[in-house]
Amino acid sequence: MPPELRGRPFALLRTERQRRMVVAVNRVAASAGIGPGHTLSDARALEPGLEVAEATPEADAVLLGRIADWAHRYSPWTAADEPDGVVIDITGCAHLFGNEAALAADLTGRLRAAGFAARAAIADTPAAAWGLVRFGSPEDRRRERLDGLPLAALRLPAETVEGLHALGLRRIGDLHAMPRAGLAARFGGRLLQRYDQAFGRLDEPISPRRPVPEHRERLTFAEPISTPESIAGALRHLLGRLCTGLEAAGQGVRRLRLDTHRTDQRVDDEAQSLTLGTSRPTRDPAALARLAAPLLERIDPGPGLETLVLSATETGPLIAIQTGIDGEGIDGGLAELVDRLALRLGERAVLRLVPRESWLPERCVAALPPVEVLPLPKPWPAGRPRPLRLLTPPEPIEATAPLPDDPPLQFVWRGLRHRVSRAEGPERIECEWWRPEGSLGLAVRDYYRVEDGAGRRFWLFRAGLYRPGEWPRWFLHGFLG
Repeated sequence: MPPELRGRPFALLRTERQRRMVVAVNRVAASAGIGPGHTLSDARALEPGLEVAEATPEADAVLLGRIADWAHRYSPWTAADEPDGVVIDITGCAHLFGNEAALAADLTGRLRAAGFAARAAIADTPAAAWGLVRFGSPEDRRRERLDGLPLAALRLPAETVEGLHALGLRRIGDLHAMPRAGLAARFGGRLLQRYDQAFGRLDEPISPRRPVPEHRERLTFAEPISTPESIAGALRHLLGRLCTGLEAAGQGVRRLRLDTHRTDQRVDDEAQSLTLGTSRPTRDPAALARLAAPLLERIDPGPGLETLVLSATETGPLIAIQTGIDGEGIDGGLAELVDRLALRLGERAVLRLVPRESWLPERCVAALPPVEVLPLPKPWPAGRPRPLRLLTPPEPIEATAPLPDDPPLQFVWRGLRHRVSRAEGPERIECEWWRPEGSLGLAVRDYYRVEDGAGRRFWLFRAGLYRPGEWPRWFLHGFLG
């Protein structure tokens, strides 16, 4: 709401069936008796000075998502509960703030300081918390308080609530003595589902906005930190704890994310995050600290950082490697060098060749960043050697072959004639039908391994089949060692 309208009655509107309807109001408008569901004419009759604006549900959803992300300072398990709520699973997190009440007070205090009207409820189930925060006393989660809430606190459709009212049932506690079969027959299974969810008889999982890493460490400071030395020391502490957990799981980290939370972080601001990847799984805290050191310079601590969260967002099995006399892996220094270059120059500036499962020679190897992982393909069948060097694209040649399936007797490449002294083949490879064939239009290839009189070995292929009036084309694709 614009600052100039604070202290004045204000409402948000949307059009429903060609009528202007109130969907939200501020406290001043609410004190005048205006609420969601009123038409604009009825609202103006209650308060002629009512200021209005168009509701923007899409923008509201975006803001709600950002608030859910901001709430990661309290728990990694957060989700938007549209249209006006955020659900947080604080299991195992409340002690970081003293207790549950202190956590709720900190959360609502920060939201109110940012200009939001906020209430918080803590309960044993998400459904109970939803009802308490909207219809009851958020501070009390006893079953008796849940029993006294109106039936709308079970997140039931309006027609179901009206039907229950017609039977004289107005509170959640009124449902305890009712036969379940009768309720299900009259109102459907949704009523019993919501009832059981509220009391924990039916599980209601929360789907977090971000995948929650299996390996994650958090550090909250009694006094905010801001110096480079203190931030680096905190990171080393977190790395030690994280690598201990990885060791117990037999895993190494492939990608790390460090989330920092400032004392002055606004609710709609994203936390500062740093990410780094490694060319192979590792759980060496010292090596990871050296790799992360240049990134820490990008952190702006402002008035101070109050929380650091370190997550292993991608892990892999740690493979034993041969070590030298000093215990250092023989290729450990090379791997760390690759990681440093990728971090400094960019992941796409440092590439490695990895096998890729494809029968097409030009597609069976891919150039990828060292931090990117592909599942290893099946090994090539024995007896099908491949050249050490490929021409991209294959170069056309003039070849002479006596019969359709015979290897060439000679071929001309770049103006030089080569007479074939030995040949093996053919090996037929058909193009992958789900991919474009490219400018060559090669659907079928018959490959030959040939050797000329000077001992030079080539990999040739004939593209296409012999048909009346058509002659296949020949290409040189690579050189055999």
